[in-house]
Amino acid sequence: MNYWLMKSEPDVYSMDDLEKDGQTLWDGVRNYQARNFMRTMAIGDSVFFYHSNTKTPGIVGLMEVIENHVIDPSQFDPQSDYYDPKSSFENPRWQTVKVKFVRVFPQIISLDQLKQQFGPEELLVVKKGNRLSVMPIATNIAEKILILV
Repeated sequence: MNYWLMKSEPDVYSMDDLEKDGQTLWDGVRNYQARNFMRTMAIGDSVFFYHSNTKTPGIVGLMEVIENHVIDPSQFDPQSDYYDPKSSFENPRWQTVKVKFVRVFPQIISLDQLKQQFGPEELLVVKKGNRLSVMPIATNIAEKILILV
């Protein structure tokens, strides 16, 4: 099993939304490095849900990959913010995963807390200027994060 961190702005899709929905397709990622990380995700991998672009950004819960190598349908929808006119059904450019709700943490693990505990070489989300919405987390770091809960 691998560990990951995936970001979402809570006003776009929040942990509360995932808890209500039970599962979701993590669509709309339009960064090649983030997409490539999702291509390596396996069913059963654990994912930290991170609320970004909010008053207190940080990790708010845990989800699990339940389907991988999914073609992101939003790339084909001209009405979608994530439409990609260069993508085709024969050669789709964007893949994603489906995740399910696991649990909400009793309190947020804030970005400030993460910065106090980990350096940028240990946890990419604390690296200054990092804008990736999907990133891997080493098992030993994930275990330390889980202790903070």
